[in-house]
Amino acid sequence: MFVDASDLFPFVVLAIVLAAILGSVAKRWMKLKEKQLDLAATVAGEQAAQYAAKIERLESHVATLNRIVTDRSDDLSIQIDNLRGAPAKLN
Repeated sequence: MFVDASDLFPFVVLAIVLAAILGSVAKRWMKLKEKQLDLAATVAGEQAAQYAAKIERLESHVATLNRIVTDRSDDLSIQIDNLRGAPAKLN
């Protein structure tokens, strides 16, 4: 009932081959996941830059509107027309 070592040799070789194949598959899968994470990080960085620029423009507009609302000068209508892009009308 004892198993001879030479009888186990094919199973050992098969186990080594299977381990090498599975290791290769795992390595390729990890590289794929790493590339996906890099791409996601790049996209997120680009979106963050776009959002930051948009927020900066909005803050500038809010600051301008705040300045106009709190300004009591006579040229308020000229400033509003300038913001609209219309040529300023002088009375």
